[in-house]
Amino acid sequence: MDDTPILSARDLGFAYGSIVALHSVDFDLPAGRIGLVGANGAGKTTLIKILLGILHPTAGSATVLGFDATKDMLDVRSRIGYMPEGDCLPLDVTASDFVAYSAGLAGLPRNAARQRSSDVLTLVGLDEERFRPLGGFSTGMKQRTKLAQAIVHDPELVFLDEPTAGLDPEGREEMLELISRLGGFGINVLVSSHVLGDIERTCDRVLMLDGGRVLRSGPLSHLVDADVVSVDVIGDISAVVEHLTAAGATVEASGSRLLVSSSDDDPFRLVRDALASTGSGMRSLGAKTTTLEDVFLEGSGV
Repeated sequence: MDDTPILSARDLGFAYGSIVALHSVDFDLPAGRIGLVGANGAGKTTLIKILLGILHPTAGSATVLGFDATKDMLDVRSRIGYMPEGDCLPLDVTASDFVAYSAGLAGLPRNAARQRSSDVLTLVGLDEERFRPLGGFSTGMKQRTKLAQAIVHDPELVFLDEPTAGLDPEGREEMLELISRLGGFGINVLVSSHVLGDIERTCDRVLMLDGGRVLRSGPLSHLVDADVVSVDVIGDISAVVEHLTAAGATVEASGSRLLVSSSDDDPFRLVRDALASTGSGMRSLGAKTTTLEDVFLEGSGV
């Protein structure tokens, strides 16, 4: 995958009067599916509005697909799609007419816009409902319609703001599956969500914000895949720790439980040798599972 950034920021800042929403934000995000995560008030919505050209930064700069988000707004907006969080659909218009209108706004001729509307509504599972007024749609159907209008013009990048908000479990699963499929159509995705499990399901890279600052940024696999072994020891804990440390392992102890990692060797092998050498036993042994929530809580100091 090309590592050329599709989104970047340098010393980016924004303030609502005396309230600072973004503090010296820096990042470079390559093509793919990117998760923008953080608690409410972390600065996610402010950042998206700056990238869309709706807000102008009070400090620093941001680029989208190589274009300045402030100076080149038309170049940016002609290449992106946006699925807003709020309920903003015209209720007396059919899904077909609304999505076709959205395609027309992006420059598609009338007939092409109609065809694209039909194709995209079928893609998101609204083929049979596309001629119904949006006012009669369920929350899940409205979310699908918003996704359809965001991708109907085949953008290079689409911003999805809380795409699973208000959905029941079945609707959430269907939306996450649709988001996962977008990469197959050559569409890059930025998913903004406070539901960390949704990001783990759909994205391959994450940008974490906390209090308007970048907490973590990088490939999701590098953040959540920790080569750490958890072992519950029976016997002399201190002897096991001493043996592991001498072998070059990093050890965290909590009671009889040890977390063991090593950058140079297989931690499972090191644990096995330490237990054998010290004559110790174990109650359990396995890989420690690190979630995106663990990373966020650790980084935010919670």
